[in-house]
This record gives sequence, C-alpha cells and structure tokens, in this order.
Amino acid sequence: MSETYDSDDVGRGTGPTPDRRTTKLAVVGAGAVGATVAYAALMRGAARTVALYDIDKAKVEAEAADLGHGIQFMPMAEVVGSNDIAVCADADVVVVTAGAKQKPGQTRLDLAEATIALTRMILPPLVEQAPNAIFVMITNPVDIVTYAALKISGLPRAQLFGSGTVLDSSRLRYLISQHTGVAVQNVHAYMVGEHGDSEFPLWASASIGGVPLPDWRGTRSSGPLTPEIREGIAREVIESAYKIIAGKGATNYAVALAASRIIEAILKDERRVLPVSSLLDDYYGISDICLSVPTVLGRTGAERELEVPMSSDEMAKLHRSAEALKAVARRFGF
Repeated sequence: MSETYDSDDVGRGTGPTPDRRTTKLAVVGAGAVGATVAYAALMRGAARTVALYDIDKAKVEAEAADLGHGIQFMPMAEVVGSNDIAVCADADVVVVTAGAKQKPGQTRLDLAEATIALTRMILPPLVEQAPNAIFVMITNPVDIVTYAALKISGLPRAQLFGSGTVLDSSRLRYLISQHTGVAVQNVHAYMVGEHGDSEFPLWASASIGGVPLPDWRGTRSSGPLTPEIREGIAREVIESAYKIIAGKGATNYAVALAASRIIEAILKDERRVLPVSSLLDDYYGISDICLSVPTVLGRTGAERELEVPMSSDEMAKLHRSAEALKAVARRFGF
C-alpha cells in the first residue's frame, strides 16, 4: 500500500496516518521521455508521489532534485529518485519508458529484440515491488513489447497494456482541428492498429462537434475534408515522429502528456475511452495480439474494448495490422 496521510497533516510533514490513501506513480527510466512523463504528471497533479527509477544513479537523482525544486509551483506532491528498484514499491501505476537505444544501422526488429531482452530483466522485479500496480508500457515498438511483457510477467491483460495510439490520435485530432478551424477538443477521431506504419484513422466513426466527419461541409475559412485531404492528414500523422526525431533527436513532450492522461484515467477511475494497446480477445475476430482500439480505462486498467463502427476497408486494415504484428511476435518466439 502507498503511504497515507491525514488531511490535517498534508504539507506539515508530520508523517503518515491510516486515514487517507494517496496515490503513487513510478516512472521507470529517467531519460528524455521518462523525465518528461514525471514532469507532466506533476504539473497535472496526477499523483501525490512520483518515483523515478533508473540504473544511472547520478542522472535519476539529478532529475528528481530538479523536479522537486519546482514543487512550489505545482500541485502538492513528493518526488523521489533512485537507482534502487525499491523506490517503485507499492506504486499504483508503473510507467515503463526504459528501452534499448536505437543504434545507427539498427533495424526496428533489432531494436525490438534488444528492448524485449531488457524487459525480461526489469519487469519481474518491478512486478515483485508493485504487484497490484497497473503497468503502462511506452517503450517502442510498443505493441510487440507490450505483448512480450504480458507473456513475461504473467499479469492479467487488464493490468498491463501499452500507450498505443493515444499520441497518434492526438496528432490526428490536432491536424483535423488545424484544417477545419474547430477546437481540437471538439474533434473526435481515433488512430488504431499498430503504433507504427500500419496504423490508420477511423474516419467512419469520426465526428466534428457532433457532425459525422464524412458529412463535414467545411466553414467559411475551410473546405470539406476530401478523401485527398484525409489521406494527407493520415500520412502526416504516421510521419510525424520521424520528422520530430530528425529535428530534435526524440519525441518527449506530447508523448509525456499522452501518458499523463492515461495515468489520470486510471488513478481517478475516469472510465475514459483511449486507444491503448491491449491484448485482444476476439475483437472483430482478432485475438492474441496487442494493438490499439478505443478502450475504457479505469482503476482496474484496460477494462474493455469498444467495438466502434468500421467500414469494410477499415476492418481489412485492422486485420492486416494484426497479422503484421503477429508475424513479428512469432519471430521472437511468442
């Protein structure tokens, strides 16, 4: 159990009492993504305690100190950082960002192999430290790593899942918003499938302010979303990460915000629908592979997938994405 504090003691430092349970987030990996996830979660007040774990002692302690120095300007929280995995003990949510770094000339499959090997080492002791936590995998290639992590850990499918296409869907909504001139909060659309080159948008179920996207006729400042424009938007979503990595070396801000949204949905038991990568079981005939579809998230994790309407073309793309991922999983012996 995480530490609990009496409401009168918060901020006084008088120590724990059994009157009020607080929340603990553990972030594994203090690199660009991990540190930014911790920062975003703190800024949003997602958890009362944020613990950073990394094997690099100097790095993780420095990141924790830098974050802690800004607590005055954030919702009240405690930040701890350590190279001792015990810092993750009794976490409510564990976000795994640690993964193998891609080397020049290394293929995506090579990266997956190295990251799965790392997952084999770090996941069992993490589960031992926080057996009741909800585990969120962010390390790429996230679908295969999530599938491998489920096999390695033996955790129930609801308790461990990947960040999937939550960020990709945010990119999609942003680009639709930019074209239509409608606030991104009023755009509802999902990218689904693999978090990668075979992902695609669900245009059939998308809407703008309650208007089905295929029926959108545009405004004075923008025209309709023609098939050509939609194709261009989908292509830009898929290529976004490549462009950002080419320009700055990594993506970290938007993925950290996406992760913090997942964390909040879990800790606040929001039952929010987000397209995370979970193990499917007869989802439109697809089973035994992790890929992203709209999923209800709450305190028990990935509670259930929604069978959103799809066109025949979208259904075919989803099955192709699943088969591509299954081929990779088989290559690694899963």
